[in-house]
Amino acid sequence: MTSQTRPNARRPLTATIVTGVAIVVLALAVMAYASPYLVLSRLRDAAQARNSAMIDRYVDYPALRASLKEQATLMLSRRIDREKLQHPFAALGALVGMAFVGPLVDAYATPDGVAALLEGMPPRGQPGEVPPSASDEAARQTPPSPAQEAPSSPARQASAAQSAEPRGKATAGYRDMNTFAVTYTASAAGEPYSVIFHRRGWFSWQIDAVELNA
Repeated sequence: MTSQTRPNARRPLTATIVTGVAIVVLALAVMAYASPYLVLSRLRDAAQARNSAMIDRYVDYPALRASLKEQATLMLSRRIDREKLQHPFAALGALVGMAFVGPLVDAYATPDGVAALLEGMPPRGQPGEVPPSASDEAARQTPPSPAQEAPSSPARQASAAQSAEPRGKATAGYRDMNTFAVTYTASAAGEPYSVIFHRRGWFSWQIDAVELNA
């Protein structure tokens, strides 16, 4: 009698263990799937607050610099090819811009640059271009009175103007298990572009690339 009841007693325990393991595995799978969306939400909050420490946590700057350099060079090369066909002399401006790829990369591979990318303001390849700063964003939300206005550099004026322009809409999703992209649709101010995240472990992600389509 005792030997017959032991297997029956073990079945509920075994079923409980299997159910518990299944719940844990499912929870981990959901967390792994949702992780890039959570990282994106944190980064957007950090970008809005200009929280450099939080932005730095989720950016692989060496990889982002390499991607920005490649993409900015391609962007300007495409612009030169288009402008040469329409107005040969107009291409000179884009050729001049090629000389500023290095400074542009230096400006955008920063917390302010990443914040600009996440807020729909990619680099355009203009000479002396810098991303809008926290003060530019504050000015966009609260325009200063004429008595408070002060002259600024052309690059800073351009970044402030870019900050004031309408932003494109963003969509986010997986490209594969280890790649997540946030794509910004074309706005009145520019072309669509994407910010690329790659998985770091099971639950963490970092921005390490961009795709510029101008």
